[in-house]
Amino acid sequence: MEIGIDKMGFYTPEFFIDMEKLAEVRGVEPAKYTIGIGQEKMAVAPLSQDAVTMAANAALEVLDEEDREAIDFVLLGTESGVDHSKSGAVWVHRLTGIQKYARSVELKQACYSATAAITMAMGHISLHPERKVLVLGTDIAKYGLNTGGEPTQGAGAVAMVLSANPRILALDTDSVSMSEDISDFWRPLHSDYAIVDGKFSNQAYLNFLADVWGEYKQRNNRDLSDFEALCFHVPYTKMGKKALKALTEQASEEDAARLMGYYEPSISYNKAVGNIYTGSLYLSLLSLLEQGPELPEDARIGLFSYGSGGVGEFFSGKVKPGYKEHMLKDEHEALLNNRRELSIEEYENILQQALPKDETDIELDVLETTSGTVVLKGVQANIRHYGKN
Repeated sequence: MEIGIDKMGFYTPEFFIDMEKLAEVRGVEPAKYTIGIGQEKMAVAPLSQDAVTMAANAALEVLDEEDREAIDFVLLGTESGVDHSKSGAVWVHRLTGIQKYARSVELKQACYSATAAITMAMGHISLHPERKVLVLGTDIAKYGLNTGGEPTQGAGAVAMVLSANPRILALDTDSVSMSEDISDFWRPLHSDYAIVDGKFSNQAYLNFLADVWGEYKQRNNRDLSDFEALCFHVPYTKMGKKALKALTEQASEEDAARLMGYYEPSISYNKAVGNIYTGSLYLSLLSLLEQGPELPEDARIGLFSYGSGGVGEFFSGKVKPGYKEHMLKDEHEALLNNRRELSIEEYENILQQALPKDETDIELDVLETTSGTVVLKGVQANIRHYGKN
């Protein structure tokens, strides 16, 4: 029995800033952002959009009544959780209308947890082939104004329906993962902003990749020639390119050229959105499948997932015949093309906004947010109130 991704949805807030304009205001050569880190635009989330609303909006794009009845597990991967106790998946479960007899759980391990959710989903479906699982990767990457990480911010969510007999990607059971206790990136409970040791984190990413890829090759007797394309966790698109170059240093010219050729379409969406942490690998996969040429039948895609702190995994899947028919390319291009560009002043004002940290009630003006069906309407008596816009 094949298990894998049957549907893929995507949501990002309707606001963005141009990276060249940010560079100019920060006194930086624009090429440092557009070429040096490989980003063109950065999604910006207003207060009325958070990890829950973005996940719900991404899911609502793809769910139909059959899905709502068949899904009995909702797994939300995020490092932008909105409550220390209650799972964001519980809100998403209600907001998307999934039948009540379902588990709803939130997972956390930096940018890796959506991959862990996929592994859990595959195990569940293997035991219950008639059921489906909703997996979500949703995050707001936030480092603050005038920081080293500022140009690698972003916001968005990817939703995936996993099932038996998938129509997009059949996942292999050949994954290799590893964990190591390191401090390359973290966000203490008291902080709204992540802390990152940039050089160490970049090197840790590459070290994890080399380690899990080496073990993967040995366990599965595979090499780069067995893969049509590769997708990576993309905190910024130049990082993925560094990873690909590291893997192909000893590859044949044919393999290196093929894999590099697929890399550009695989980062088209990431360039326009920025870092979405748990969803960034899957946004890259979505971009490859929608923006790239149709892959040959049964073409294998390799995927590298990395979450700082750190956990890494290399795994793979084969595309299904006719997968393009089940993608939402036009809708996702419209979502990105119809966003409103913010001035740098507007962006700075939004980035500095925050919900009260005491027991103050707040009602949000959501008229400015029109692209999302689900919004955060406010907080009363310490309870978040979500609803339809």
